[in-house]
Amino acid sequence: MAYVSCMPPEPPDHPDWDRLYETAAAQEGFFTTRQAADAGYSSQLLVHHAAGGRVSRVRRGIYRLVHFPVGEHEDLVTVWLWSEQEGVFSHQTALALHRLSDAMPAQIHLTLPSAWRARRFRVPEGVVLHHADVAKRERTWFGPVPITSVKRTLNDCAREGVSPDLLQQATKQALHRGLVVRAELPDVRASLKAFGGLPA
Repeated sequence: MAYVSCMPPEPPDHPDWDRLYETAAAQEGFFTTRQAADAGYSSQLLVHHAAGGRVSRVRRGIYRLVHFPVGEHEDLVTVWLWSEQEGVFSHQTALALHRLSDAMPAQIHLTLPSAWRARRFRVPEGVVLHHADVAKRERTWFGPVPITSVKRTLNDCAREGVSPDLLQQATKQALHRGLVVRAELPDVRASLKAFGGLPA
């Protein structure tokens, strides 16, 4: 029986533009300095390519391929890369991405692992952080970024005290679309108990 190694590939001896491009293409044209290093690009070489107009620096540690087509959710991608790909978009942001309710959040809600609670870092403007461990079964993908599942999203919003009107609207749509069942929404039920309970 042949065994396939699960180890990540070694960085190439020479810069591999195709490898870097493939990584960036899956992330709407963005990549991190760590991902660049995996493709053989040092920080100094990135600076050289930035000066030459091939890449641009978006924020510390994050670059973009200059000529890559503009993506619809670049703001989400850059925040996710900032979180070292550990964050999961959640709460009102996930509601909007799941197209539940009329939620149009002015801020981006991101859940980071519980272990990150003690870390100190500069949070990007317009980002609201939550700390919790989101299991794989509680997340799904929206294009290139992870978001909490519908069940997790609704219960998270209920625990965070999202307005009853918004929560009722989102829950009703999720139930009608068959995305959840009532038994999966204990926190929503508790939050809406004083407002007539779960919607019909």
